[in-house]
Amino acid sequence: MPHILLIDDDTELTALLKEVLSFEGFDVSEANNGEQGLDQLSADIDLVLLDVMMPKLNGMETLKRLRETWQTPVLMLTAKGEEIDRVIGLELGADDYLPKPFSDRELLARIRAILRRTQYSAENKANKAPDCIEYQDIQVYPGKQEAYCQGQLIELTTTEFALLSHFIQHPGQTVTKQTLSLDVLGKRLAAFDRAIDMHVSNLRKKLPERADGKSRIKTLRGRGYLLIEED
Repeated sequence: MPHILLIDDDTELTALLKEVLSFEGFDVSEANNGEQGLDQLSADIDLVLLDVMMPKLNGMETLKRLRETWQTPVLMLTAKGEEIDRVIGLELGADDYLPKPFSDRELLARIRAILRRTQYSAENKANKAPDCIEYQDIQVYPGKQEAYCQGQLIELTTTEFALLSHFIQHPGQTVTKQTLSLDVLGKRLAAFDRAIDMHVSNLRKKLPERADGKSRIKTLRGRGYLLIEED
């Protein structure tokens, strides 16, 4: 039973979401501000639902502190139309965002898409799968959800790890944002949705430059991205 930590100061919404998620088979813990949420974080939490607007410690600061210690997947709940909140949240390491108001169906779809990515890693680990995906000086271990570049461990979120895994299996090939959104985020790419752009930007920053000084991931305007092959 996946364990979800819901951090939101809206007690009526929290109670409603807890009822919906519990009915769908999730174990739900709740916190009404960022400080309480950080205190409740543990290795048993599979996903965090994090509201942006909260007293004491807002969602952005909570996410920033969370990422200092935990790589737990985070789904941000943002006010409708507040694009800046979504961009900042993704820059700080959120896995996805959902604008309020949202339907129960949309929330459950986003949650399950994120959990599918983490479940794949957990299943590989349980089966002790030894597989390593390797390209140039990058090694990805799906079973441990660990990635190395130039022999150094790279600290990646679940979404960044899934992106890197996808790229190194398609080196030198243009991968569209539509494909990445479906395969990595589990959702169709909507107009003006910048989630994939921000995740790729974060991944690019974490990967060391190639020996020739070039970025490893190239942006092809209007087309998508590609992992650069060796010359």
